[in-house]
Amino acid sequence: MTAWLTGLLSVVAVSLAAPALAAAAPPPLADYGALPAAQDLHLSPAGDRIAYLAFDKGQRIVVVRALDGPVLMAFPAADHKLRYLVWADDNHLILAFDAYVHSEALSGGEGNVAETLVINAQTQKAFAVFSGKPKILGTTFGYFGHASQGGHAYGYFGGLTLAGGGTSTANFDMRRYSIDHLHTDLYRVDLDTGEAQIASGGSEKVVSGWLVDTGGQIVARDDYDQKSGERRIYAGATQERLITRFQDPTGDHGVVAQGRAPGTVLVHQRSPETGDWTILEYEAREGGRAADPFGGQSVRAELTDSHGLLMGWVTNADEPRTILFDPALQARFDMAARAFKGERAYLAAGVDTLDRMIVYTEGEGDSGTYFFADIPGHRASAVAWAHPTILQDTVGPESIVAYKAADGLEMQGVLTLPPGRPAKRLPVVVIPHGGPEMRDYLGFDWLAQAFASRGYAVFQPNFRGSDNFGRPFRDAGYGQWGRKMQTDVSDGLAELTKQGVVDPRRACILGASYYGGYVALASVTLQQGLYRCAVSISGLSDLNLWLAWREDHYGQQGETARSDHAFLGVTSPGDGALKALSPARLAARADAPVLLIHGKQDTTTPFEQSDVMRHALADAGKSVTLIELKAEDHYLSRAPTRTQTLEAAMAFVQKANPAD
Repeated sequence: MTAWLTGLLSVVAVSLAAPALAAAAPPPLADYGALPAAQDLHLSPAGDRIAYLAFDKGQRIVVVRALDGPVLMAFPAADHKLRYLVWADDNHLILAFDAYVHSEALSGGEGNVAETLVINAQTQKAFAVFSGKPKILGTTFGYFGHASQGGHAYGYFGGLTLAGGGTSTANFDMRRYSIDHLHTDLYRVDLDTGEAQIASGGSEKVVSGWLVDTGGQIVARDDYDQKSGERRIYAGATQERLITRFQDPTGDHGVVAQGRAPGTVLVHQRSPETGDWTILEYEAREGGRAADPFGGQSVRAELTDSHGLLMGWVTNADEPRTILFDPALQARFDMAARAFKGERAYLAAGVDTLDRMIVYTEGEGDSGTYFFADIPGHRASAVAWAHPTILQDTVGPESIVAYKAADGLEMQGVLTLPPGRPAKRLPVVVIPHGGPEMRDYLGFDWLAQAFASRGYAVFQPNFRGSDNFGRPFRDAGYGQWGRKMQTDVSDGLAELTKQGVVDPRRACILGASYYGGYVALASVTLQQGLYRCAVSISGLSDLNLWLAWREDHYGQQGETARSDHAFLGVTSPGDGALKALSPARLAARADAPVLLIHGKQDTTTPFEQSDVMRHALADAGKSVTLIELKAEDHYLSRAPTRTQTLEAAMAFVQKANPAD
């Protein structure tokens, strides 16, 4: 081991230990419900400053700091639902967030629209993209790159050009403007003045996207036909040189970023070999060849250099690995990562040479730490903590538990244990994930860690149909919604009982999102005798009603409908089989108290689903409580309502199933 690496190890050890000095009682629940104190860290192109989204004293803030510590700028972000942050150059930051609006222009009359701020980190001035533009709708339809040209910094955004006149800001409340077309255009926006000019026109009857390199050249055009579900990717700005075309019924795929070299583009589409969705790299020319730069592996994050070119990726696994194409860069990262022995560490950001990099770590005793590694300077130090008040000895240990379902199918789940307690006959909270085509990983989970801190074992099963276990495992979930997918969850509980880890007589279940919440409700209606209580956050209760709503919003044809039908094992919303799988139809069978929590601005699972369940349980004389979250969406994006949700769920579980 080199001398500098030995020194680095000692610095890391001190950095990791520093926050734990005051550890005593478990942190208050508000510390778990709070949004991360630091997230989405980005290193400036020059490598001398970091920018990140912070949460401090109940406020969302965009922070710019020098790497030696001083805060250079703290820009208040109010209560916006922030989505991403990126450096356009060493001075300009681009910040995107969602705003909830009511408008006749939106399906259903309400929903989230995207807005974008440009912040000058030097002058600390900011403006909203397209704000005050009389002929561009005051919202953004995608961010497609940035460039430096002639001493100016530009950002490229999708905008909806309006017909009409006037001098006021064009927003969703203005009635003097009209939308006489069905497409967006690509605008080049000066990041200092806000001046916007059309860089490429959109096309009627398709939704267009673009990919712009740092020289201001349009590398690719991405046209999506919502009616037919076909996506066409072209080289350049026009529709002349077709790279590839494919069916994308949900509209969630298409161009991702530039590839490994100039003139290449990454496209998210189905693999010709496996049929699964994957990311392929194409030459940006007509009939360009395709390659798989990721070797068939699932991707957690693409890593790009200052020119927007792909330099590597982070694997999507319980033990994420950072893989870089350049062997010299790989060796440099690996050398730094060895300083974090016993931690899950991956590259979060870095300059092109990786002389300076941000490494994110988590693991036993670590609730999420960002380290700055200065390779030439032979030093490393912690620069931010995701959860600075959740200290080392209050982080519950996590592990993977392998088990078999009743039919022999092998699967696994994530087990989080209470800190400092032996894994023996513990009370347990089972938390099934949403999706259902998602999965849980090792990693700090605010809900799981909150319950572990109060003395509960927490189990998050990856039942059949979960993502990232291969297509056969996913397909094994087809037709098993409320059937084997449901019993896979209780089979995991049975395995933990067999191992002596949990006491099955002291179990509750909590599920979030439309499928996780459904599993929680089904666990006390379709199934009985398993749980002392059930908490459903934004979950489904009436499958006939929900499937009709889904088809009304996303169409009766296409991948969304096919996926829903495949997992449910039906062909239409009117299928009678769904009644036997709907917790609201089986409310009279409920054998445990139920807590329902739902955001009033949820556009993913209609609030109606929880309301229907509340009335069904009440009419059946069952114990039920419904908490309405004001001004909250499906994802619990706001700290006050996240904390409200956690405190209500904890009090409910502790009453029905005390930990001690």
